Amino acid sequence: MIIMQKIFLITGCVLGGLAVMIGAFGAHALKTLLESSGRSETFETAVKYQFYHALALILLGILMLNLKNTVYNYAGYSFILGTIIFSGSLYILSITGITKFGIITPIGGMLFIAGWIFLLLGVLKTM
Repeated sequence: MIIMQKIFLITGCVLGGLAVMIGAFGAHALKTLLESSGRSETFETAVKYQFYHALALILLGILMLNLKNTVYNYAGYSFILGTIIFSGSLYILSITGITKFGIITPIGGMLFIAGWIFLLLGVLKTM
């Protein structure tokens, strides 16, 4: 359990830092490209959801200090995979304009939802 807790804390920190860097890159270096393609909001959505779930991973890691339950591992995995698929597909879509990447975005969204459900189940089981 301690290994997973550490992985979730580290991954949350890395994803949070990357969200800040990617957001700044989009706001400055990619600004013209994103505005001309009308994808600024899409890119911003990817950054926001990456940040939200980076924070969720950090909070999950902290929660795992006191509440022991393997269901939390599923929540963490879901948040990580959801971020990669959801935000990653939106970043690629925004930068390249290849709309086929939008097809997999809902899979990432479903993983986010699954992560929150697993987190809820873990809390209910340990309380």
